[in-house]
This record gives sequence, C-alpha cells and structure tokens, in this order.
Amino acid sequence: MGITVIGAGLAGCEAAFAAAERGVPVTLWEMKPVQYTPAHRQPYFAELVCSNSLKARRLESAAGLLKEEMRRLGSVCVPSALEHAVPAGGALAVDRDAFSQAVTEKILAHPLITVQQGEFTDIPTDEVTVVATGPLTSDALAASIARLCGDGLHFYDAAAPIVTAESVDMSSAFRASRYDREESGEGDYINCPLNKEEYEAFHEALVGAETAPLHAFDRAQGLTVYEGCMPIEVLAKRGLDSIRFGPMKPVGLRDPHTGHRPWAVVQLRAENAAGTLYNLVGFQTNLKFPEQKRVFSLIPALKNAEFMRYGVMHRNTFLDAPRLLDAGFRFKQDKRLLFAGQMTGVEGYMESAASGLLAGINACRVLQDKPPFILPTDTMMGALAAHVSTPNAHYQPMGANFGILPSLETPIRDKKARYAALSERALASLEKAVAKENGCV
Repeated sequence: MGITVIGAGLAGCEAAFAAAERGVPVTLWEMKPVQYTPAHRQPYFAELVCSNSLKARRLESAAGLLKEEMRRLGSVCVPSALEHAVPAGGALAVDRDAFSQAVTEKILAHPLITVQQGEFTDIPTDEVTVVATGPLTSDALAASIARLCGDGLHFYDAAAPIVTAESVDMSSAFRASRYDREESGEGDYINCPLNKEEYEAFHEALVGAETAPLHAFDRAQGLTVYEGCMPIEVLAKRGLDSIRFGPMKPVGLRDPHTGHRPWAVVQLRAENAAGTLYNLVGFQTNLKFPEQKRVFSLIPALKNAEFMRYGVMHRNTFLDAPRLLDAGFRFKQDKRLLFAGQMTGVEGYMESAASGLLAGINACRVLQDKPPFILPTDTMMGALAAHVSTPNAHYQPMGANFGILPSLETPIRDKKARYAALSERALASLEKAVAKENGCV
C-alpha cells in the first residue's frame, strides 16, 4: 500500500519525499505541463511564483529556525535552496529555475515516487491522500474540496515585477545591503534612491494608476488582501508616507552619491545566480501592465528599465483549518485525508513546505495505523501546526515568527539573545521529539 499526493508544489514535493524516504510508495500527481494556472510558467516542480526569497538564513531568526528544523527532518527543498542560493544579504534567495529543477530531479530520481501528469479532479475516499494543490487549485478539484469541507476563505496574492540588470541606471543607483549586511562583498541589493520631490511625484502617480480588472469569479468572492502580500498601490493609498515606512524605507542605507540616507528607496534583489534579472522588493502589484511601465519608470534608476515580467495578482484560497484539520494536518472527519501547503493557512514558501513535510510523515503514520507525529509548540514547525489547528473565529494566514512560540521561562531583554535562546530551545525540543518517535522520522 502507498499514499497519493496531489500537487507537486513545495508542499507536495516535501510530502512525497518525506513518505518515500520512510519507505512508503508514493504516487505524485501534477497537472503541469498538461495544464497551467495563471501564475505558473515553468514545467518544473516546486515552482516559485512570487518572490525568489525564502527569507532569513540566520538561525536566530524565525525563518532561519524553520529551515533548520526542516533540514533536520529530511527536507528536500532546503538543501536544494542552499545549493542554488543567490546573494541577498541575510536572506536565502535562490535562482528560481535552478532551485525548481533540482527539486524536480530529486523527486523523479526517487525509486519509491511515481509521477502522474494530468489534472486530478476528485478527492479519493478510499486511500491515504495528501492534498497540496496550493492557492490556485483547479476549479474541478476546488469544487470537490468545497463539497467535502464547505466554504473556504478567499484572499489575493500579488507578485512583483522583474527587470533586467543591464537596464538599471547605476548612475542613479548603488549596491548595498541594509546596515552593511551582505555576502557577496559588493552589496547584495541594487538600491534605487528617490529624493523628497521624486518620491512625492511617484506616490501621486502610483495612487492614481489604473489597476487590472478582476475576473468575474474573483469579483463575486470579494477582495480581501492579506497584509503580507499587500499590493504596493493599495498600501500607498493609506497615506503619503505609508510606503516610505514600508517597502521603500531607507533605514540602514547611505547613498554614496550624496553621503546621506535617501528620502525613500526601492531595493532590487537578484532573481538568478547570473545576476541578470532583479525583482522590485515589496512591489507586488495589480496595476495594468502599461501603468506599471509608466509609474515604475518614474523611479530615476528605472527610467529605462526593461521589464521581463510585470506584476500580477491572482486568487488564493485557504481552508478554515482550525475547524477542519488537526495538528498533524489530517482532516478531522477522515484521517486518511491530509492537507498541506498554503491552502491550510500557513503563509510563505518554507512554511508551506514545512506543512507538507509533516503531512507526508503523518500520511505514513495513518497508513501504519499509528498516532500522528505532533511537534511541540516550542518548535517553529509545531507552533505553525498549532496555529492551523487551534480554534480561531478570525483565522488568518500565519508565517514563521517568534511571537507564536511560548515565552522563555527566564525572560531575556536583548532581542538578539532572546531569539537565539528560542532557537536553541526549539532545536533541543525537536531532537527530543524525534528521538521519542523511535525511528518514525
């Protein structure tokens, strides 16, 4: 007997790999390249459709801790990301195509994973199944999930534009990471500064720009934008300085051309290892494509920018997980069905992948008629699983952060030292949990 995993995004790949590594045969269904969603472009598994950043590397950060926990549990995505990292200061950013190719190759090479291509339209009721179809689940399968689970919640994700490095006017830009945090030695970000006059002209154009219309289905659902994916134009309408204290904040940077901190700055982060493509950090948008060209070209360093991809906005759906799922990502009404990824209400690439890893482990446990593997809430993965499964009348997506971990028994005032202590405690707790499972993981 084996398990079925539906969807070969980050969560689905982690689920399939986790189960196969534990000796369980897996059938992994992926509808690409037979059928694509509006947000997907590449035929590879684990495609990164928005940013190419997997957030901070540092162990004393929430994102860094999450990745280390995943690595210790046998993640397929974390090692692949480290193999194909591009300079990004303290963040782990990747060459997105190389990363996805690497994950795809590892999945295809596994002797216990069989890949089936094509759209999966109905949830099985007679086998152990992990549903990891992501925020853009196909209409037929979404209808099947809706019949089983009832109404879901809807919000929208927005992706930032990508420009060519050679089209950036470096006479109006400079390389640096905030507070001189960098890895390459030359500044991991290209910074595009604006003075007060330039910023105010840009802000005026941005708030007055025309947005792309939503599809009829999306309009019917209403528009609720998650804060972590707020389109730049929506944020800008909150006030003149809203984006200057947000994605365009100049703190930690000094313009070598003037010797002073800029009034505002747009940061560009490498999209690939070759450094030929850069994305506009924090500039997720739903502006019409001509409007993106017009408005973003008002940024002095981007006046002649060549846009290789414009920003897009797409529908995202997540379940009322506290009502439907337990801390093992199992469906409460039928433990043979598990859900993983962003559709559960975890927010972020690695958070989605982590949920897939746990779902894959627990799919094995269901098949073996064993209790679920539940990590303690003082681990980052355990805390995210608890968020997904704890009753909450106002349930919203959650990414890795130290605020969801229990407080330390002995308070530490220094934030860096406190975060380091929380990480140390989490990894010790993880090791105990793994040891207690007696070879389950």
